[in-house]
Amino acid sequence: MRIFDLSGKTAIVTGSSRGIGRAIAETLAEAGANVVISSRKQDACDAVAAGINESRGCEQAVAIAASISDKAALENLVAQTRERFGSVDILVCNAATNSAYGPMLGLEDSHFRKIFENNVLSNHWLINMVAPEMIERRDGAIVIVSSIGALIGSDVIGAYNISKAADLQLVRNLAVELGRHNIRVNAIAPGVVRTDFARALWEDPKAEKRLQGSTPLGRIGEPEDIAGAAVFLASPAGAYVSGHTLVIDGGSTITGTL
Repeated sequence: MRIFDLSGKTAIVTGSSRGIGRAIAETLAEAGANVVISSRKQDACDAVAAGINESRGCEQAVAIAASISDKAALENLVAQTRERFGSVDILVCNAATNSAYGPMLGLEDSHFRKIFENNVLSNHWLINMVAPEMIERRDGAIVIVSSIGALIGSDVIGAYNISKAADLQLVRNLAVELGRHNIRVNAIAPGVVRTDFARALWEDPKAEKRLQGSTPLGRIGEPEDIAGAAVFLASPAGAYVSGHTLVIDGGSTITGTL
């Protein structure tokens, strides 16, 4: 058995038109999976799906735009995926929001609510949409992309970190609930990765140098550094891993200097 082989499987990856989500989708496709590229903008999704299909030489990717804040759009995403590929075998909840930068004291309710709804509630929605068919098949893999922010404190992205910590508990609870059905639920907690989402943390050369100095591997992450973990957790290689959070941060959290 090829333990990293995902041939015949279908994966939905949210927030996959760029950054970590795109790298995960491309790597899942390389492992043989059909992939559904999803983010808010259809044209961005189309471009990524076309690139995967061109590189793979077959129609292995489709683009279905959906906002994670819109439950009806997510229901349509799942329905269209089933119509196109027949099933959803792998769900990667990668899309997230951080609409507030600064201290939590004085944070407006609307910002706090938006962060939690997009980063936690949307994952809950999607999992509830795909879990029944996974239960019926007695097979499935769910991966939530959290953050090392779930493991540390912050005076500037506190609400975001709290939402990402909630995702880790969502993973643990669902791993217990769904394990009896042979469904694995895990999280990935990336450190600082060179994406648009984390641009403020690395685009200043001085800030990037500081980050490099506090990371044992001496560099910040690239989206491709995260993608292999998603393949591991979604494939037979991760068949006995559930309820786990895989930290991928170059060692930065162990230094205590973030």
